[in-house]
Amino acid sequence: MNNVEYILSELKKSKFRSKFTLEEKDFKYINQKGLEVIESHARDFVSSKLSPAYIANDGKQTAFKGHPVFIAQHATATCCRNCLENGIK
Repeated sequence: MNNVEYILSELKKSKFRSKFTLEEKDFKYINQKGLEVIESHARDFVSSKLSPAYIANDGKQTAFKGHPVFIAQHATATCCRNCLENGIK
C-alpha cells in the first residue's frame, strides 16, 4: 500500500472526517466553474490560510460550508495547521 492509499484508508475510518460530503449544490458549483477554477481556489485558500507565518485565527480559518474546497479540506484533515500536523483522527 502506498502513502496515498494508506491516508485514504485512514480517512475512511474517521467518523469525524467521513461526515464531510459534497452535496448536489457543491457538484453543480464545481461543474459550473470547472475543475481548473476549483483547483485555483484550493491553491489560493491553502496559500492564504495555511502558509502565513502568523494566522490570527489558526485552527478556525476554514469554514465548514460555503465552498466545496472547504468541505474537502475538513474531509482530508487539511483545514488548519493543527489538523495537518496531527493527521487523521
